[in-house]
Amino acid sequence: MEIREFKYPEDLIPTRQLWESIEKGINLGLSDEPGEIEKKLKRDPDLFILAISEGRVVGSVIGGFDGRRGMIYHLAVSAQFRHRGLGSKLMAEIENRLRAKGCIRSYLMVTRENAEAMQFYFERGWERMDFIVPFAKNL
Repeated sequence: MEIREFKYPEDLIPTRQLWESIEKGINLGLSDEPGEIEKKLKRDPDLFILAISEGRVVGSVIGGFDGRRGMIYHLAVSAQFRHRGLGSKLMAEIENRLRAKGCIRSYLMVTRENAEAMQFYFERGWERMDFIVPFAKNL
C-alpha cells in the first residue's frame, strides 16, 4: 500500500470513481469538479492524499488549512479495503500534515445517517460539536 499525494490530472477519474462508490457520507458537489480540484491543488497539494494498491486508488482524504483552522474532507476507503487500518492511516497522515503547518484545531463533517463514520472518528479522539449548526451557500 502506497500513501502519496494526489496527481492531477491522472488521479482525477479514479478518485472520483472511489468517491462515487462510497455507500453514504460523501456528497459530491461543485467543489469536486475538475477546475475546483485544480484550485485546491494550487493552494496546498500536500493536503490531498491517496492510498494506492496495485496501481489503483483505494483511499483518499483531503485536508484544508486557512492559516488558523483545519478542515477534513472526503475520507474514503474502498469497501474491500475497509477494517484494515487504512482509514486510520490516512487520518493520521492528514492530521500530521496539518499539525506541521501549525494547525492546532481541525473540523470535519459527517452526514447524520453515517453512524459508522461517527464511531470511527470518536475512536480517534474527535468530538461531536452539538452546539454548532453548519450553514452553506453557493457563491
